[in-house]
Amino acid sequence: MRMNTATTTKKRREPMAGTIRAHFVNGILEPLERLDMPEGEVLTITIIRLPAGEAGGGLERSAGGWTGLIDAEELKRNIYTDRVISTRPEPRL
Repeated sequence: MRMNTATTTKKRREPMAGTIRAHFVNGILEPLERLDMPEGEVLTITIIRLPAGEAGGGLERSAGGWTGLIDAEELKRNIYTDRVISTRPEPRL
């Protein structure tokens, strides 16, 4: 039996996957971002618990990660030195 794709695609939804952050308050997960889905939608949820203090963004969590690994002043000197070196041909006017 051949199915009409025009009618079956209206009934079927493509699976949606994504990651959001949520607070767990009084036994209820409260999303921190807006969810673009109809009210009453049934979801499958995977929970990954973040240790306290790691709830911030990646930038905040990575702050200080290079401490002691490089000499910042030498890095700045090298950057400025490299800016003086020209590898491009001089334009003809």
